[in-house]
Amino acid sequence: MPTGLVLSGGGMRGAAHIGVIKALEEHDIKINEVSGVSAGAIVGSLFAGGMKWKDILRFFKSVNVTDYKKFAFGKPGFINTDKYFKTLQGIFPDDDFGALKIPLYINATNIISGENKTFSSGKLIKPILASAAFPGVYTPVEIDGNHYVDGGVLNNFPVEVLKENNDKIIGVYVNPFGDLDIKKLKYSYSVLERAYRIKSAKEDIAKFQDCDLVVCPDQLNNFGIFDSSKVDKIFEFGYAKAQELLTKDLLKQLKS
Repeated sequence: MPTGLVLSGGGMRGAAHIGVIKALEEHDIKINEVSGVSAGAIVGSLFAGGMKWKDILRFFKSVNVTDYKKFAFGKPGFINTDKYFKTLQGIFPDDDFGALKIPLYINATNIISGENKTFSSGKLIKPILASAAFPGVYTPVEIDGNHYVDGGVLNNFPVEVLKENNDKIIGVYVNPFGDLDIKKLKYSYSVLERAYRIKSAKEDIAKFQDCDLVVCPDQLNNFGIFDSSKVDKIFEFGYAKAQELLTKDLLKQLKS
């Protein structure tokens, strides 16, 4: 039965996506298509390219998301997103959606027109970078004369593109929204991220009904978008929650 996988944005909380992928691999659940945004676009592209969970996790931990050596000079943002191009080029030497083993959809936001853009063919690396370019921190990415930022601005749970070709859809949502101690809002980007999550939470949660399974570990509410020191914990929460939800009956449905 064709099964689609949608991976939300969420910064370093995206490590939970990898934990879910580990569980899917262990239960031999085949994925027909992948849709991802921001961190979900990064993890989704690696998975669609044929990487196993161990290698995806290793890569995820190796990238310094706040590398100030990549400081942006004369551009709108602190970090120049384009400087991560070579990092991804080492993973995707063909730089083409067509080279992937599984069809992939990547979401990004046109910062000028204010429109959502879904990439699924042509060059691969720039759409990945664009989808993960958190506004104000990373610079917009230019693609064919247009400038794009984080797809989560408009659609942080891009399940729509998976409905046509998949009988079942598994969603992984790494932005649980709950009460937060004001003391955790220590930095300007923490406040920006919280505002981001307030905006998208209701829209995203309404889409859960389009999925046959949604993995959303509540513990992730305690981690920030740039919490790179907690990747292993976040990964384990994703894995544990997926294992808890993948009951025998559900597994039978997904494999039938």
